[in-house]
Amino acid sequence: MSATSAEPVRSVDVVLVKAGRTKIRYAAELLSDDGARIVVRAPWAGAGVRDFGFVRFEAGDVFTEHYWRERWYAIKEVRDATGALKGWYCDVTRPAALSGADLVVEDLDLDLWRSADGTDVRRLDEDEFEESGLARRDPAAAAAATAALDELEALARTDGGLESLLT
Repeated sequence: MSATSAEPVRSVDVVLVKAGRTKIRYAAELLSDDGARIVVRAPWAGAGVRDFGFVRFEAGDVFTEHYWRERWYAIKEVRDATGALKGWYCDVTRPAALSGADLVVEDLDLDLWRSADGTDVRRLDEDEFEESGLARRDPAAAAAATAALDELEALARTDGGLESLLT
C-alpha cells in the first residue's frame, strides 16, 4: 500500500452533555469505529490541574477513550506525559452517538476510578446522581445507569476485566 493511499487522521469533537447543556467540548483523534465501539485519543482537556486526591489530571496526560453505541458507559485509559499508566476513569453515560464530526455523550453523573495497579477501585459521584433526579424523571435510564456502574465495578475488581473490553 502506498503512502498516498493511507486514510487521513480524522478529528472529532467529543461533546459531553450534562443536564441538557454542553459541559465540555474538545478535539480528539478518531482511532477506530467498528460500528459498536468508538475509540478516540485526546490530551487532557481541562483547564489546569484537576486533583481528585487519588489521581491528578494535568497537562501532558493523554486519554484513550472508549465509547459504545449500546453500552451505558465510557472507559478512559489515562496515561501521563511519559506514557506511564495512571489508571482508568469510567463515566456512566447514555450510549454514545457519532453525528458527523461530533461524538455526543450524555453524562449521568456516576463514575468509577481504577488505579493502574488495581488496588484502588472507587465509585464516584453517587450523591450527584441521586440529586440529579434521574430516578424520578426517567426510572429506566436510572436503572440502566446503576447497572452500568455495578458492571464497571465488577470488571474493575477482576484481573484484566476492564482491559478485556478495550482490545
